[in-house]
Amino acid sequence: MIEIKFCGAAKTVTGSAHLITIDNETKVLLECGLYQGSDPTFKEFNEEWQFDPESIDLVILSHAHIDHSGRIPKLYKDGYKGNVICTHATRDLCTIMLLDTAHINQREVERKRKRGENVEPLYTSEDVYECLNDFISYPYNKWIDIHPKIKLLFRDAGHILGSASVTLKINTSSGEKVLGFSGDIGRPDRPILKDPQSMPELDYLIMESTYGGELHKELPEDEERFYDIIHQTCVENKGKLIIPAFSVGRTQELVYLLDKLENASRLPNIPVYVDSPLAINATDIFRLNPQCYDKELVEYMQTDPNPFGFNNLHYTRQVDDSKAINDLQGPAIIISASGMVTAGRILHHIYNHCENPRNTILMVGFCAPHTLGEKIRSKPDTIKIFGRELKLRARVEIMDSFSAHADENEMVTFLSNQDKSRLKNLFLIHGEENRQQAMKKRLEEEGYSNVVIPEFTESVRLI
Repeated sequence: MIEIKFCGAAKTVTGSAHLITIDNETKVLLECGLYQGSDPTFKEFNEEWQFDPESIDLVILSHAHIDHSGRIPKLYKDGYKGNVICTHATRDLCTIMLLDTAHINQREVERKRKRGENVEPLYTSEDVYECLNDFISYPYNKWIDIHPKIKLLFRDAGHILGSASVTLKINTSSGEKVLGFSGDIGRPDRPILKDPQSMPELDYLIMESTYGGELHKELPEDEERFYDIIHQTCVENKGKLIIPAFSVGRTQELVYLLDKLENASRLPNIPVYVDSPLAINATDIFRLNPQCYDKELVEYMQTDPNPFGFNNLHYTRQVDDSKAINDLQGPAIIISASGMVTAGRILHHIYNHCENPRNTILMVGFCAPHTLGEKIRSKPDTIKIFGRELKLRARVEIMDSFSAHADENEMVTFLSNQDKSRLKNLFLIHGEENRQQAMKKRLEEEGYSNVVIPEFTESVRLI
């Protein structure tokens, strides 16, 4: 018997968590993500479990993004005693990302306590250090025995450094079944990372659906439009280009594109700031994992050994240096986290620059509902930051083509090797319901049957 309980990212994008129970005894948790956003429906999500943490035998993690990994320290804090199984680069990234999340949470708790609220942090840095001792990492493309009943295969998902799809061969009282979890599916022909690898043929699949119903633009259009936005903002308007970007993946891709423009003598002679300690640490980890690079980047590095650095690029760690950026006169490019504008230094940069019409805010990826990033994408007249209502006079540009998530066509291509007669169920998670409905319709048109959009906390028995 195999049962799946959807404990997160059901009809929403963040907070991924899916509990697999085998023969009523072995329990495997796929992902343990943090909910990011302010939907009142999920107000208590990060504090509560839909299962007993002590009952879990194994945690398998597809990649390091916080909406997939961000509650792992709390899981240990609340009683989990097993291992977290992931790829090598995912373990490296989790080291810095979970510590950063702990620091952000601690600062938020301190602010609330000053307002008289009696709150405790979700977890502390000490909790992160404790759980990292139990991370076990494996390479891609090797079947690994992780339990007497389970073999595991990671394949490169091409989403962020170390991201993987997860395939499980499960021995049950009813025989062997093959269960797949796509993780977040990346995009082919993108900078830095290899293309997503297809999964083995499956009996059951849990699949993301973030961009169901959407198609992205191609890379050549990306580069030219990116250049045009830089030129109009920084050369013609002599303003600042503010880019909210995830510290892992998106920031490195932006820096690499800027590096290419610099080497082609097309980048204006202006300062570029990466203002995020997490992004700086993540870039160091990128440099240490060249096994994940695609052929194009490897060839590029024959002439430029450092694709993440050029003369006018400044990596900013210290708070005082970050504050000084807002006082600079003249044009500049500022890349800062978080990508959904929910926390971090980007809030200060938008606060200080959004009312100047010479400036541009460039949104380069998905923002979950109920986040400030999503509101900025809708180009409202005003936005509220730090309790103050500000006029949004800066131009807002949107380039979803930078997304690290596959679009609808790319997700269909990712599945193209599957035997549709063998695949008994396909569960769509990690997407807003309208995107999931669009993806479900497309998959049914492609000949897939039993495409299911599960409810939050719903349990489904497979065999």
